[in-house]
Amino acid sequence: MEHPIRERVEDLGERREKALRPGSQRSIDRQHERNKMLARERIEYLLDDGSFHELDMLARHRAGDALAERPYGDGVITGWGTVDGRKVFVFSQDFTVFGGALGEVFAEKIHKLMDLALRVGAPVIGLNDGAGARIQEGVVSLASYGGIFYRNVKASGVTPQISVIMGPCAGGAVYSPVMTDFVFMVDETSYMFITGPDVVKQVTGEEVSQQDLGGARIHTGTSGVAQFISPDDESCLDDVKYLLSFLPSNNLEEAPAEPTADPHDRRCEEIYDLIPASPNQPYDMREVVRTVVDDGEFFEFGADWAGSITCGFARLGGHSVGIVGNQPAMFAGVLDIESSTKAAKFVRTCDAFNIPLVTFVDVPGFLPGVDQEHNGIIRHGAKLLYAYCEATVPRISVITRKAYGGAYVVMDSKSIGSDLAFAYPSAELAVMGAQGAVEIVHRRALAESEDPEATRAELMEAYEEEHLNPWEATDRGYVDDVIDPAETRLKLIAGLEMLRTKREELPNRKHGNIPL
Repeated sequence: MEHPIRERVEDLGERREKALRPGSQRSIDRQHERNKMLARERIEYLLDDGSFHELDMLARHRAGDALAERPYGDGVITGWGTVDGRKVFVFSQDFTVFGGALGEVFAEKIHKLMDLALRVGAPVIGLNDGAGARIQEGVVSLASYGGIFYRNVKASGVTPQISVIMGPCAGGAVYSPVMTDFVFMVDETSYMFITGPDVVKQVTGEEVSQQDLGGARIHTGTSGVAQFISPDDESCLDDVKYLLSFLPSNNLEEAPAEPTADPHDRRCEEIYDLIPASPNQPYDMREVVRTVVDDGEFFEFGADWAGSITCGFARLGGHSVGIVGNQPAMFAGVLDIESSTKAAKFVRTCDAFNIPLVTFVDVPGFLPGVDQEHNGIIRHGAKLLYAYCEATVPRISVITRKAYGGAYVVMDSKSIGSDLAFAYPSAELAVMGAQGAVEIVHRRALAESEDPEATRAELMEAYEEEHLNPWEATDRGYVDDVIDPAETRLKLIAGLEMLRTKREELPNRKHGNIPL
């Protein structure tokens, strides 16, 4: 007679086998025809080989007659594993089961996963490919979403949260990804929106496709909801793994350091050619960044949105840093509503996870215009100012060229807490450019001049000589040192090494009131 435990083990094996392929063959084939990986394939590709430990594999819904089928897993795979040997938690929605729609048990699995990740201090990666709330379960599914949102906020700034949109994400389901730290999307196969094309047409009369309403290109280039776009599932998951290499597991740890063969004292002679002699000519700040950082590697955050500022992750001396830089190649690098919001989000994310900030400054001011003012440039610009003022991580700024007006102050100036402020000899720290200043300060002299153009030129030259330089700022200590651009890498690595033991306490309060 066979031992009863062996019989149970055989039964367990049969159940697990069913759980491994809960969807119909037809739904599996359709997923592959759309160039989409299956939920379990995505986990296997993301995690280190053999590291995945599944939770609630055999859980099934309890919705009674509302849903005749009771597939194992209930449409989502949850568990933990490792990426490059580091622990992560992951859930992967299975579109082949009820279209990935969320019900009570589906949500309970995610709740359990998020609670466990927060207790042990590890990132959560959500692979989203679902049709939203499960209609058959009614208000239960809506309340279940609330449990996820609550946990998103509870874990915010404690453990990294990464959302990967790999299919549909609509209705209330979109609020969880947007509250996480990073959002990835796959071009052509993923989309996010509150109300779909049919509802939009019914309410407004507008006809629009799913991709034009909420596709990856819309959210990474127009709305700013997502920060990363990839051509397919595999490259998207590769980018997620690369991002994780820059992040700590939680807010009490430091990001992992990686050895580099790039010399700490390498000179950056290329910067001489990258920054034009004329202060009005554009250049690509990303090229300056790549010249300075380890091995020229710069992983840009929100590359297709708010192009007048560039943000991203890099390494200096093997250690992770967050880079923020005005982009003179786009609108002369002005700060506007979108660039202020993008940079504020990035600064706060770096500060939450102990990643030092390096800011490259070349800013002519805030973007003027009725549209900007009416849409709250004051409020949005204040977000970036607040984010920098609140940040307690090591902060170093480098003024490469223009640093005008209030925008100079906002871009991590010494006066708002930057630990070290460097400037190139080409730096221009002033309230405004020469032409605008002369028109205001010398209005009467220009009006009374017999040759206004000659007088204007003479006055502008005098203003440039006196004010458009870094010397007054160094006299007063607003700039710690004027450096040779070729020494940028050396100075930054030395400064960051000195600041590695920085400790700063914020006032005892529940939380600040950022101008939202």
